[in-house]
Formats: sequence, structure tokens, C-alpha cells
Amino acid sequence: MASAAVRAQVAAKWQESFNRLNRNEPGISGLMSFSEAWTLAIEFLKPRDLSDPAPPKQYDLNKVRAAFGVVGECRRLPVMMEVFLEDMRKSQHLITREVEAYMTLYEVKVSASLQSVVSLNASSQSNSDPEAIRSLVYRLVEWYNAWKPTADLGPTMISAYTLAFQTHIFSVLPPSFARGIKAVVSATLQRTVSQSQDPQDRVLWQAFDTLSLIDRYETLIASIGYEFIESYVEETCAGKWSEPVLATLRAWMVDKIVPWMLYPFARGATNADEAKTMMQGVGSRFDFHMHKTLCNLRTKEIFDIIVDFPDSAGALQDLKECLARVDQRADLVQALRQANNKRLLHPGADTKDILTHYVSTIKCLRIVDPPGVLLFKVADPTRRYLRDRPDTIRCIVASLVGDGESGDSLVDDNDPIQPLQQPEMENYSDPEWNPEPIDAGPDFRASKSSDVISTIVSIYDTKDLFVKELQVLLAQRLLAVKDGNFDRERRNVEILKIRFGEAALQVCEVMLRDMTDSRRIDQHVQSQKASSMHPTIISRHFWPALESSDMVMPGQFQILQEQYAKEFSVFKPDKVLRWLPHLGRVHLQLELEDRTLEADVPPLEAAFIELFSEKDVWTIDELVLRSGSVNRNAAVKALATWVDMHVLKEDSEGVFRLLSVAEGPTPRSRPQAPKPETGELPPVMSVQQQQAEQMRMYWKFIEGMLTNLGSLPLDRIQSMLKFAPGYDRTAEQLGSFMEAARREGLVNVKDGMWRLGK
Repeated sequence: MASAAVRAQVAAKWQESFNRLNRNEPGISGLMSFSEAWTLAIEFLKPRDLSDPAPPKQYDLNKVRAAFGVVGECRRLPVMMEVFLEDMRKSQHLITREVEAYMTLYEVKVSASLQSVVSLNASSQSNSDPEAIRSLVYRLVEWYNAWKPTADLGPTMISAYTLAFQTHIFSVLPPSFARGIKAVVSATLQRTVSQSQDPQDRVLWQAFDTLSLIDRYETLIASIGYEFIESYVEETCAGKWSEPVLATLRAWMVDKIVPWMLYPFARGATNADEAKTMMQGVGSRFDFHMHKTLCNLRTKEIFDIIVDFPDSAGALQDLKECLARVDQRADLVQALRQANNKRLLHPGADTKDILTHYVSTIKCLRIVDPPGVLLFKVADPTRRYLRDRPDTIRCIVASLVGDGESGDSLVDDNDPIQPLQQPEMENYSDPEWNPEPIDAGPDFRASKSSDVISTIVSIYDTKDLFVKELQVLLAQRLLAVKDGNFDRERRNVEILKIRFGEAALQVCEVMLRDMTDSRRIDQHVQSQKASSMHPTIISRHFWPALESSDMVMPGQFQILQEQYAKEFSVFKPDKVLRWLPHLGRVHLQLELEDRTLEADVPPLEAAFIELFSEKDVWTIDELVLRSGSVNRNAAVKALATWVDMHVLKEDSEGVFRLLSVAEGPTPRSRPQAPKPETGELPPVMSVQQQQAEQMRMYWKFIEGMLTNLGSLPLDRIQSMLKFAPGYDRTAEQLGSFMEAARREGLVNVKDGMWRLGK
């Protein structure tokens, strides 16, 4: 049993509660008035069915407020709120029923539209005007307002009601409701952009706010704006590279997108400054997405943008700004490298085209990224591919001297001519020194040079290869000059001196001087004794190697050579001429019995027709033997020239006869010799041919090593070859030569050890 103290405490509590409810009135009159107030308040707050056709009961609001006051005075509002929320939970099935009805209607319309529209945009068309969703939102707002307690009960009770109401509707809305909301919001965006706003849009956004749909679907609403920005950028900016478009896009965002963003993201703002503050975060995200979309577009188009440079300079400026805002440098590098590998770095692409694209890449990426990190990462596969192509150096050199096949040059004529830039050590005391970018690799070195030629030449470890190729090309062009005008070649040499230095071009100076001296010597010899021969005299030690031949000029040609050499020895007693009779051109006048022909032919054709002055019939073997054992294929080609001119006739295989009298229907016709090919250059050995010849000389050293020492690794062969006079090949070049020797069966290799073949 309870003690007297407990009973006394319970009695005191009971008396306190009674006094609070009775409000210190006589008897139980206060308790009776509280009971009436409680009943009225609960009845007033009880949720009603909006679908009930009966008119709602009317209440005297003054009495209702008085009842709420009595309940509050008795401190029973929390209990009344619990009773109200419990009544609301019992009535939630009414809302659920209507939600299901509206969503069923919406889904039926969507299904019907999908079945009737057979197109890729069927879903978007079916969701273009979901009236059922809009009506459902308005209906939920009606339920919310109908059940909402009066403001007299205070914000606490209203907040509790709002939370309970929203929790219920969010729990009963199906997944398809999100699709419907997306369609409704998209329609508002379309109307805002097209400036055909519906006055109901503001009411709709207020309804969203009332139901907290904006907060719940904030990500979905933002995605609608993102998708609209993406479609607009793709539609208006794709393939348009001549002018920057970022400024235009920003203006479009301010004029079209920002007014729509005010509804969901600046609701409740009373002035422009307040709206600007509220939209600062989301506005930055939308601006970021616009830059990201444009950056993605330009990244996909980067290969074509480079091809179109300099007409695409505007797109490059946009890309530079976008990369500063959006960190997608790695994506740009990957996209460009993949495009290069797919569309450029393959055997079907011409070396000149690869070089032209590489130069454009250098110029474009220097605009996008002045420090050069992107260029360093993108260019590495291209540089390695060009280094492996045998004609890369020749293409570069031909462009340097303006001898490109297509007339295009890798160098802009307006660019200043600069010396080749050499790698420099970092000068940390430079007040303008900046650290390398954070995405630079360990091998990256910032280049201060803007000279494209320096970058191209740096593909190779040394410039000596370019100098040697320059000598070969200059020799070909000098020997091809017929009118004695060497101004163009002299100008090219002066320009190349600036790039490669005076010392590297000394040999070229000697070659130019040889051509001038050759004309002067010829003029002197002709003044002493006139001759129909006008040879070009060069210094053998300073010119690239010319193709050799055992050809001997017969008859009067040999006499002319001997006479000219005799006069030359008188003028230059300390020098001796070594003839290269297979080079040059010979202008002939053939006097036959019934006709006279003029022809400008190579020396071998002239030698053969000279032999026919001795007798009318020759076999090809006899002609080859008398001409110094020339190549048989070359002999056949030379004889075919005279056969085509109807000077010779092949009576049987390998037997040719002189046609002193023309045969055929037009004996008086005077066929002319085919004109020489204007693009044909003198047979100067290329750098690769010269290197191959030199390596053949070193083969004797290699053969001796493998004979005396047995199997050797490549690095041992390389170290021993360095003692050979003039050997300057790299281990990679030696490896290529050994591999070629292996294919010919001269050597074998096993486990990296080379030995002589059996």
C-alpha cells in the first residue's frame, strides 16, 4: 500500500491539475467550460473529406479563438496537437485515394501516347503537358490548406502539421510522379525562354513551395536546366569555331535561364540584391555546367579545330577559358591523343600532312596552355612516330628551304627568323620565374621559345641530321639550276645560318662558291678553246656523295672530256678532274639520211646513240660492255627512248638496228624526244643512303669481332666500334643495321648474343 506521503503527493498533484483546468473558478464551472472549449477545438481541427458533397460546418471564429485560448491557458495545447495529428493520420487514406486516382490517370495518358507515337521522342511528347500532375499538385495544396491549423495555435503546431502532411504525401507518391514533375518544370522553362510565360507558372511554383516539392526535387529541377543548357550549346556552338561564343552564352544565360531560376531558387526574395545573394551558389553551379558543356564539345572537336587553324582561333580562346574554369585537361589530352592515333599516326597518312598537323597542334595548344604542359603530353606519340619515319627529316628540310611538294610551308613567312633554341637550366633567381604547373610530369621542361622550327628540330637528339639533309637538298637544287641564278639558294642558306649557326652551314657556303667558281672556270676554258661541253666542277670533299657509276662515254664525248680536262689542268695545275659521266644532260642533233632530229637526253642515251655511228646493229650486251658495264635495266630504258623516237628498232630480243631511213606511214615526221621531268632531281645520295654505305664499311669490323671473339652482345659491339675511325652511330642505329644483316643471313641472334651466320 502507498504510504501517507505518496498519497499526499498524489493528492497535491491532482488538486493542482484540477485548479489549472478549473482556473480557480467556483465549483466545477471552470472544468465544464474547459470541456466545452476542448470539444469545440477538436471538432474544428478534425480533418474533413474534401470530396464530401455536403457543405462544411460553419464555425464562429471568435468562439474558436476563445476555445483555443482556454485550452492554451490550461496548458493542454500539446495534447490537443497529438490528438489532431492522430486524427489526421486516420484521415490520410483520403489523400492517398486521390493521389492514386490522379497518378492512374496520368500513367494511362502516358501509355496511350507511347502506343500512338512511334518515334524516338515519344516519351518527351507524352510528358510535354501532364495536366494530371499539375492538377494533382493543386489538389494537394487544397488538402494542405483545408487541414492546416489556424495561425492562432502558433508556429510549432503548424510546423508539426506540415511535417506530418509532407511525410505522408512523399510516402504515397509513386516513382512516375518524378517524371511528371520533370515534364511540368520543363514546360515552365520552355515558356520562360520563349518569353511566352503563363501567369499560372508563378502559382504553380508557389504550390511546389507549399508542398516542399522544390526542396525534395531540387536536383531534378537543376538537371532540367543542365539538360536545356547542353542542348542549346550543342545546337548553337557545334562546328562554329571562328569567333568566341562564351560571351554570347553568358548573355543568353542572363536573359533566358536566370529569369526561370528565380522561381525555384530565389523564392521569397523581396529585391534584386536579396535574389542575387540567394542564387549565388546555384548560379555558380549553372555557370560551371555551361563551361563544362562547352569544354566537352570543344574536346570532341579538338582534332578538327586544329586542322582548321587559324580559322578556329575563337574556339581555342573559349577552350582556354573553359579549362581555367573546369579541370578537364586530362580529358583533352586523352581525346586528342586518341584522335591522332586513329586519324593521323598510321601508314596511310603522308609525312607532310603529319608534320603540318603537328605544327598546327603546337600553335593551338600554345594558345590554350602557354606553359606547354598539354603540348608536352599530346605531342610525345607524334614525335616518336615522326622520328621513326625515314622521310621526316627530308620533309622538314624541304619546307625550311621552300621546296615543299604542295607549295605549303611549315613556317609562316610573317614569323621572325630565330636561332634554334637550346634547352636551358632553370634560373631560380629570375624575378619572373614561375613553378611548373601541378599537372606537369617529371620529364616536363617549360619552353620559353615560341619558335615552331626549334620545336620540330627537337624531335631528334641532334641537329646534325638536319644539317646533312640540308646539304643533300642544296646539292640537288644547285645541280638542277640551268640558268646560273643561285639567288634563291643563297637566300635560303643565309636564313638557315640564322637558325643553325654559321659553323653548321660552312659546307653549304663551299657548295655555293663551287657553283660560282665552276661558271668562272668554264668561261675561262671556253675562252682558251671553245668546247660544246659545259661541266659543273665541285669540290668532292665538301659535297654529299653522288651516285657512282662505271659508265664510260665513247667516241667524240670521250674526246671532248679529254680536251676539256687538258685545258683545266693548265688553268688549275694543282687539281685533277674526276668525271661523273652518268650525270647531266646532253643536247644532240642527229643527222640521218632522210631527217634531222634534236633531242635532250641523259648521258647514257647519248653514249648508246654515239656507238651506233660505228655500226648499225648492236646487241644490248655489246652496248653494256662498251659503255662500262652499266646496269642492264638502265640500258633497256635508254634504248627504249630511241625506239620511241623511231631512231632505233628492235629486230629481235636484245638486238637493235639504226633506222637511217624512217619506217612507217609518215617517213617525213620528226618526232621529238620526250621532255625531261621537271621535278627530277640529280641523283645525290640521301642521308639514309650515306649512312647505309658507311655502315657497310663498318661491317668488316663487326665481322672481325664475331670471328675472333665469338658471340657478343650489342652493347659490346657498340663499345668496340667506337674505336673505329669516324664511327658516330647510336646503339639504336647499330641495332637496326644488325637486324638488317640478320634478315640477309649474315648474322644470327639468340638471347641478345650476336654471332656470324652459317
